[in-house]
Amino acid sequence: MSICFSLACKKDKQRWDDFVLAHDNATAYHLFAWGEAVVASYDFTMEYWMATADDGLIAILPAIKMRSLTGKMHLCSLPYCDLGGMLVKAVDAEQQLHIQTQFMQHISEHYSDVNIANIEIRDSAAKGLEATEVQKGEKVRMLLPLPNDADTLMAQFKSKLRSQIRKAEKNGLTFRVLSGDSFRFSHGANEDTAGEQAFNDFYAIIAENMRLLGSPVHAKAWYQSLIESYKDKLYIAIVDYDDIAAGAALVLTTNNKAVIPWASTRAQYNRLAPNMLLYWAVLSEACHRNMQEFDFGRSTVGEGTYKFKQQWGCVAQALSWKHYYNGALKDDKELNSSFARALAENAWRKLPLALTTALGARIRKYISL
Repeated sequence: MSICFSLACKKDKQRWDDFVLAHDNATAYHLFAWGEAVVASYDFTMEYWMATADDGLIAILPAIKMRSLTGKMHLCSLPYCDLGGMLVKAVDAEQQLHIQTQFMQHISEHYSDVNIANIEIRDSAAKGLEATEVQKGEKVRMLLPLPNDADTLMAQFKSKLRSQIRKAEKNGLTFRVLSGDSFRFSHGANEDTAGEQAFNDFYAIIAENMRLLGSPVHAKAWYQSLIESYKDKLYIAIVDYDDIAAGAALVLTTNNKAVIPWASTRAQYNRLAPNMLLYWAVLSEACHRNMQEFDFGRSTVGEGTYKFKQQWGCVAQALSWKHYYNGALKDDKELNSSFARALAENAWRKLPLALTTALGARIRKYISL
């Protein structure tokens, strides 16, 4: 098989998205919109690679050429999310391996020629893990199959989970959901009053919680760019208590799958169980949109977020993140210093919120996680 590799440009957007929408393993992150949002908000370069053969487009690899905090250029597929990686047209296993091998060889050689040594590919296993296969400390994504309607979903939850959702409602919490195509941004501001309030509530909650986690928050422009790029393939949910936002989440969709990259609640309202109503809000909206799978995002097996997601009935799927340095595969343990990261996180938590929000918007673009 003779394969031709090329970089996608704006005119290839429909062709690219058609390929993504037809692929069983595609995620919302694979859509052209993710790269468009990165370019619009952070001015990095889209490196969206296409592989074509005689029968047309056979594989894609979305990636961003970006600069790190140290100033070094690297390639990431994809930054700011859990997944990217290559999508290959359905063929037999031998042909698929051939295409993947040829693709990675081409990518490694291309970026070696332009002095980019570090390439990161974020992918996942092909299928879910049985409970007996899950290893403590393993990084996984948590997937929940969805029925045809929200009532059926509620009925299939265990009684304890249903009672926690009802408890949140009895505590006076309510929720609202806004579709991305209902927002109207102009010169950095949202002209629609309801949309402006929802967006500001969402960002304020995310900024507060990122500080508590010891991590810089994205610039407002990043979330605005996502909304403008994904339009009706995005929605934001807000949980309120006495007209005060207590929790917020952003969800992306593609085909029949939904994924939640950001969700947070305000700690002072946690006694009212806003997280339970928040996740019910995004799940019920996913059912309304005819989604068949909901991706709760990345978790570490055995930790609190893993257990929280597990109670909703999720199936774990192992994440497979690979780093290539000068074409050689490297172990993550060789690349990260957990001690240095812990020091930075502890220092960040002690800074004033206004300062972490302002600084975070300046430096978050350089951090691919």
